[in-house]
Amino acid sequence: MFAGLLSAQAPAVDQIPINAPYVISPGEVVGAMLKLASVSKTDVVYDLGCGDGRIVIHAAQRYGARGVGVDINPKRIAEARANAKKAGVEHLVRFEIQDIFETDIREATVVALYLLPELNLRLRPKLQKELKPGARVVSHQFHMGDWKPDKEQALGASRIFLWTMPPAE
Repeated sequence: MFAGLLSAQAPAVDQIPINAPYVISPGEVVGAMLKLASVSKTDVVYDLGCGDGRIVIHAAQRYGARGVGVDINPKRIAEARANAKKAGVEHLVRFEIQDIFETDIREATVVALYLLPELNLRLRPKLQKELKPGARVVSHQFHMGDWKPDKEQALGASRIFLWTMPPAE
């Protein structure tokens, strides 16, 4: 079961130089993010900067959703793939070594983020261009500037933000 990994504290890890540090979302935050985004078995959850894969793995385990995790660090992707296999959901999820700004996210119905505010702001035009109306974006801790969230939730010291892509104009 993946639950043990969800409760784990952030380990000391090798970090390749990127624009965001590798920080693990606590299990209760992962669960709250997916719940706030109303994830279901019909969803395709993308986690941009997926680290160990816990968000898409939890979405697959809990809701039967398909998922795609993207990270630029090959060590994190290897770890995520091993975690998916251990959790028995490798048939529902895949992990890609890729720059999040070059990732095709048009298939996503939910995008999960735990990135720094400046990365969220840089991603915002991509999200607005590539996501279909009704797709949801859920962010742990960081907002997207003046893009007002549809929902916000406090969970201890953590904040979770949710945006829903509007209908096409």
